[in-house]
Amino acid sequence: MLRSAILAAARSDRVERLVETAPVSRAIVRRFIAGEHAADALERTRELAAEGLAVTIDYLGEDTANPQQAEATRDEYVKLLDALHSAELTPDAEISVKLSALGQAFDEKLGFANARAICAKAAEAGTTVTLDMEDHTTTDSTLEMLARLRAEFPTTGAVLQAYLRRTEADCRELAGEGSRVRLCKGAYNEPESVAYQSRLDVDKSYVRCLNVLMSGDGYPMVATHDPRLIAIGEDRAKWFDRSADEFEFQMLYGVRPEEQRRLARLGYTVRVYLPYGTQWYPYMMRRLAERPANVGFLARALRSKS
Repeated sequence: MLRSAILAAARSDRVERLVETAPVSRAIVRRFIAGEHAADALERTRELAAEGLAVTIDYLGEDTANPQQAEATRDEYVKLLDALHSAELTPDAEISVKLSALGQAFDEKLGFANARAICAKAAEAGTTVTLDMEDHTTTDSTLEMLARLRAEFPTTGAVLQAYLRRTEADCRELAGEGSRVRLCKGAYNEPESVAYQSRLDVDKSYVRCLNVLMSGDGYPMVATHDPRLIAIGEDRAKWFDRSADEFEFQMLYGVRPEEQRRLARLGYTVRVYLPYGTQWYPYMMRRLAERPANVGFLARALRSKS
């Protein structure tokens, strides 16, 4: 119930105004967000790389409403990729892209063209792109665009969300050679008709999906902070005879950093999901929904405002 309330607040303009102007909420933002500018993301990337961690960078923005906004997002990613290449941070630093930020919702042709331009720049920079997954209404469109992009840029990665009932089948479709799949639990407020609702059912689905990906010929990206699922990921990799360079762990910036370093010391690739930009509010609220213990920080922020 608390998770649903937080996700509903993520769409509330009133709550957004309260949170954005509350002094303490800036401390929360700094925990989860690299900063508002590409230079901030590059600085954090250098720091993480110095600790032996890989990075995937997300320019925040998902409520794109017109072609001008979509093209501005495309241009930001192109500049970011040039900067990463110039700073010699590729290929360890890649990027994550939400297709909704590129125009997918109102013009799929434009969204695809913008995504293709980003993939072309990433290839030129010597790195890769992963297409973030959003709510279930976009899943088919995102996977269709993925297939088209992979025909030209075969390293383009996908994200699948274990809480969706369809995901085990999607894993089977995407577990082939050359495929890169990030498996996460999912962070949107989805109806029971399409998504598992209990934590136990989501975890069981995650393990079933992980088995499919680990037994396949692709490159699984195990995106979780759950200690049990991390241990299961290690176990399944051994069971299916995968070496440490045949899969990776992924975690969010600011979440369990010591565990990130521990896994890296064990020789695993650990990739940190590093967001930046001014549109941090929906992202932050989903992080709070994933870990309700963080709601205390938000409550203090709102009290300080009032």
